[in-house]
Amino acid sequence: MSEINKQPLEVEGANVPFFTYTIEDTQYIEFDTSKCGPPDPMVNAMAGLKLLDAPNKKVVMINHKSPGGLLAKIGENYEISEEKLDNGFVKLTFSYKSGESEKANLSDASCHG
Repeated sequence: MSEINKQPLEVEGANVPFFTYTIEDTQYIEFDTSKCGPPDPMVNAMAGLKLLDAPNKKVVMINHKSPGGLLAKIGENYEISEEKLDNGFVKLTFSYKSGESEKANLSDASCHG
């Protein structure tokens, strides 16, 4: 497998670095909030999810734990896979869900949980 070429990505409203890369025909938008406390994971997830507007895009979030508040808020609007990493962190991959992703309320980045 070839080396993934991650490019920095400017994301409006984000306060951690975002990167983008392409695998086959899918564009990935990735960020890491594993060292952040609330509300940063929610804020950055909402900023990243605003870019998820097509089936060939995915948003990847690395976090210190499963973000329950975030999943409760937008879980029905995206396909979400969760993977435990060797270091104890969690990798979530958000995929576009036609007809549902457009309904997500991404303007409310407050964390209630």
